Amino acid sequence: MKDITKEYSNGEVTVVWKPKVCIHSEKCFKGLPEVFDPNKKPWINAEGADTDTIKAQINKCPSGALSYYMNDNKDEVEETRKTESIIETIENGPLMVYGNLTVKHHNGEETKKSKVTAFCRCGASGNKPYCDGTHAKINFKG
Repeated sequence: MKDITKEYSNGEVTVVWKPKVCIHSEKCFKGLPEVFDPNKKPWINAEGADTDTIKAQINKCPSGALSYYMNDNKDEVEETRKTESIIETIENGPLMVYGNLTVKHHNGEETKKSKVTAFCRCGASGNKPYCDGTHAKINFKG
């Protein structure tokens, strides 16, 4: 999958979507279907709810595929957690790491992550070491 970033704005806030990072948890459209509707094109309607509601729902995204920035402050770096790192095992799903971290890849490349990162536990992800939602397709139990 190509490393694509898409943006959708309501004039006040811009929703940023990175499909390659998405683990298809469905929290976005189950939590705010007025904004996130995978059956529509485009699937994000940034005018479907007020800015605070959109921001609150995006903050629930477990993979970090959804983020946002305020249009009047685009140059400001996305808010990151300033707390300790927390690791959570999702039943039948990924390993979630909350906080700021650096992922060192086998080829020596390093990737900075903040907020939340989902790591594959099933071994079948096409985007290792990150989760791509394949665990649901293969009925991973663990």
